[in-house]
Amino acid sequence: MKIISYNVNGIRAALNKGFIQWLQAANPDVICIQETKAHQDQLTLSDFENAGYPYHYWFSAEKKGYSSVAIFCKEAPKNVVYGTGIKTMDAEGRNLRIDYDGFSIMSLYLPSGTNDDRLGFKFKYMDDFQVYINHLKQEIPNLIICGDYNICHQEIDIHNPKMKDVSGFLPEERAWMSDFINNGFIDSYRHLNPEKQEYSWWSYRANSRANNKGWRLDYAMVSEPLKNNISRAYILSEAKHSDHCPIALELKF
Repeated sequence: MKIISYNVNGIRAALNKGFIQWLQAANPDVICIQETKAHQDQLTLSDFENAGYPYHYWFSAEKKGYSSVAIFCKEAPKNVVYGTGIKTMDAEGRNLRIDYDGFSIMSLYLPSGTNDDRLGFKFKYMDDFQVYINHLKQEIPNLIICGDYNICHQEIDIHNPKMKDVSGFLPEERAWMSDFINNGFIDSYRHLNPEKQEYSWWSYRANSRANNKGWRLDYAMVSEPLKNNISRAYILSEAKHSDHCPIALELKF
């Protein structure tokens, strides 16, 4: 099974940049989308169906044009779960899960901490999310959580490791990521690429992408019971529909 995760920074903008053609060429079984910034009634849903994804699920923020996640898949899941049941998290449309026999896949868009208020919200979200996942793993041990975590975990994941006072690379955020992994998850990319320095997000400022001054913010986290199923994990940096690029995970069952 091939799973792609992609923060598109606006699905409508990505569509105008050839997203559908790219999706057909990439041909994942499942794609987890973050930051769609759209509600279903703002889109031509047949575009995704005609591209080979008859099953598409959308969980949008209450505020239009903001946040929101989606999952497109070729095969129908047996169950779809919108949100976490935690009102503060679900109002921003940040979690969507599909269940298949034997495993589940979540599209996650963890908040950024762009100012003091949002940083506080991010830390609260992280704490609540960890508790939610701890309970969920008891019900669903085979769990794949793909998405934009808005955190660089290690120094190898950021072009300038001196940026320790910037949200996304704060010591507290990195410690949370370590704890999250130590609570039963595998960073699939780093598991298979321990020394590789690649990024999944570049600022639009200062020609950052051309100069490869990036951050690795996007992860495909795989729960420990699926460790031996991981066959490939890689970053698709050639895709340019967003300030992020997609990441891919391949599992053998």
